Amino acid sequence: MTTTYLTKQGLEKLEEEMEYLKKVKMPEIIERIARAKELGDLSENAEYQDAKDEQGFTAGRLAELENLINKSEVISQNGAKETVNIGNTIRINCGNEEFNYTIVGSNEADPGKGLISNESPLGRAFLGRKIGEKVLVKIPRGEMECEILEIK
Repeated sequence: MTTTYLTKQGLEKLEEEMEYLKKVKMPEIIERIARAKELGDLSENAEYQDAKDEQGFTAGRLAELENLINKSEVISQNGAKETVNIGNTIRINCGNEEFNYTIVGSNEADPGKGLISNESPLGRAFLGRKIGEKVLVKIPRGEMECEILEIK
């Protein structure tokens, strides 16, 4: 079983989605199916088919969420600051530009928001490194040297 790393907020977000799907979405879908059945002939009932399709999709998403939550490990964001770990925010200098990134599990990654996956080339390059270390990071144009300035 592969471990999924999540921040506390990431786990809460998944749990909230699962709760919404179970308590709001599925009952709505079941109600739509019941109304569509009242219309008669199900073989040509588009409303019934749409509701059944949505029920299947929602059940699949619920199973996916349950699996993610069950195999997740919540990462501490208050861990050691000597080396880069999942959950740390790092300030780096790459080519005379400074960037801030938080290393998160792949399910929470959002590079546009500065959240990079521990499984990404950038995330892997920094894991286990210390302040002051220079790291070669693979980028589409080749490699770039980055220095770790701070670990939070």
